Amino acid sequence: MQESVVTRHERIGTRKATNLSLDTGLVADARDLGINLSRTCEDALRKEIAAERGRRWQEENKEAIAAWNVWAENNELPLDKYRQF
Repeated sequence: MQESVVTRHERIGTRKATNLSLDTGLVADARDLGINLSRTCEDALRKEIAAERGRRWQEENKEAIAAWNVWAENNELPLDKYRQF
């Protein structure tokens, strides 16, 4: 999976102020440690979105994946003669 690189200018220009409810202890610890809450939340949300999209893709394509696995078990894999392992 390729991670997109977003410049600071793009990030600021496309941001939306949002209210979040976070554990006060976590917020205090993050601030004490100099952790940027917005960036951390964005990064975590970006990863969670990617994981959920992947999970949904697998769910939507499970029949095709299962069919391919059955075919691969019963037939020689394409280009199998060129495999080095």
